[in-house]
Amino acid sequence: MGKSRFSGTYQTHRRDRPLSAVTVRPAAGQRSRGWLVADGQAIPVALGRGGILANKFEGDGGTPRGMFHPLRLWWRADRWPRPRTRLPVRRIMPQDAWCEEPSDRHYNRAIRLTRGQAGDRLARTDHLYDFIIEIDHNTRPRVTRRGSAVFLHLARDNFGPTAGCVAMRRAAMLRLLARIGPRTQIRVG
Repeated sequence: MGKSRFSGTYQTHRRDRPLSAVTVRPAAGQRSRGWLVADGQAIPVALGRGGILANKFEGDGGTPRGMFHPLRLWWRADRWPRPRTRLPVRRIMPQDAWCEEPSDRHYNRAIRLTRGQAGDRLARTDHLYDFIIEIDHNTRPRVTRRGSAVFLHLARDNFGPTAGCVAMRRAAMLRLLARIGPRTQIRVG
């Protein structure tokens, strides 16, 4: 009995600490599907329509291969309560967007748009961007045409492919948010 109790205590303490790493791997035979493995548990994810690519370029539909870190959580406060997380948190406002234009000096950065301006708006009518984990893909240095707006976000109901992001169900996202921090490594590939 003591061993079981110790084991339960150990599990509780382990779950209180942030994850050191999570791994994203492709699913066998399905390049736009994969698995995110965290603390020994695998959750299904949707990947970019081009699969995981080592040489990512803007518009190729690929999820970039590499090692990344989460930078912050963007979340729709008008739809959901603030989730538990160790990441810095920012509410998504109607004017928040992401610059995907390689010739723009704000390429692969958050921007604010006025009505009618083009850009990848974060306040979408669907629920894909209700929770967005911003990662440090193509940030330091930012290289033109190496890909922008690569996030971890919510999946479509049918787990359809993304434009290059990693997408999961809301319950999985909330569990992940509770366990990751700025030092967690996100290994894709």
